[in-house]
Amino acid sequence: MAYEQHAQDARSTIAAARCAIVTLSDTRNEQTDASGRRIRELLEGDHHTVAGYRIIPDDPPTLTKLLDELLVDDNMDVILANGGTGISRRDSTIEVVASKLTTPLPGFGELFRMLSYEQIGSGAMLSRAAGGVAKGKLLFAMPGSTKAVELAMTKLILPEIKHLLFELRK
Repeated sequence: MAYEQHAQDARSTIAAARCAIVTLSDTRNEQTDASGRRIRELLEGDHHTVAGYRIIPDDPPTLTKLLDELLVDDNMDVILANGGTGISRRDSTIEVVASKLTTPLPGFGELFRMLSYEQIGSGAMLSRAAGGVAKGKLLFAMPGSTKAVELAMTKLILPEIKHLLFELRK
């Protein structure tokens, strides 16, 4: 079966994903979290459910504890983290997320940087993004800028979310 037919069959089988949005920031709140809000808008615009939303500090133990809770939640299919992906000492999202992944999807980060390069040039090498499967759920970490979130969601995650879930549920 050709990829497009296979992916289309998968997309027609999965109705909607139940998603958690996690924003990592030491300064944002619900009113100023433009990236978290944009993820919500894109998910709901594609008929997915936002089953959870949290803003937490850019702190590895806090993220670890929250991911542990979300990964055992039967009402969750996808966890979408944004923020804390840079290279400063405070940026640890990628390391925490990578420690949870049982099946990494390296293509997510690779494609994200390729697409980011088209937008911002060589600064894309600073864009860390990761994704994969953790305890049977999809887990993605994206940079915290609204443009980066929109790029990851519209070009990579939303076009494949139903296909990925279909494959996980086989």
